[in-house]
Amino acid sequence: MSKATTIKEALKRWEEREQQNATQATAIELQFQWPPIEKMDNTLGTLVNCERLSLSTNMIEKIFGLNGMKNLRVLSLSRNYIKQISGLEAVAETLEELWLSYNLIEKLKGLSALKKLKVLYISNNLIKDWAEFNRLQELETLEDLVVVGNPISEGMDEATWRAECIKRLPTIKKLDGEPVVMNEEPTL
Repeated sequence: MSKATTIKEALKRWEEREQQNATQATAIELQFQWPPIEKMDNTLGTLVNCERLSLSTNMIEKIFGLNGMKNLRVLSLSRNYIKQISGLEAVAETLEELWLSYNLIEKLKGLSALKKLKVLYISNNLIKDWAEFNRLQELETLEDLVVVGNPISEGMDEATWRAECIKRLPTIKKLDGEPVVMNEEPTL
């Protein structure tokens, strides 16, 4: 089995491909690395100008190393092996979009620090109870939520599911890719 790609190696490849210095870039895409990235590390902290970072479709288990990323607005970590949401405190003041679909997340603890979060994609994880879902109420700026495909929605038809989510998150504007219509009533 080949050794995992490090963040440093992935950034070096990115710089060669893009013909620019990663520390100056505002958008960096490190998805689909081969061999995959398994660990986020402090090398990410050198990306001081980065506003959009994609590490999707790797084998990352833990969010780490975001200190110094003072301009990060969009973080994509979908299709990894992340089990818990932590390590985001360093970007709590700037992060607006967090993409975590297709991971192994059961608990939503760790999101409340994200004061500017507008978009959260957390579909196809392992969230199974409403107590966890209710933690999303702490995200006062949340507008766009994709949460379909979690065990919590199993056995519910779409209208009932939407109604229950909207009841718990009345400020949401878009749910599971569909606009929320004011006074949306479940169809019988």
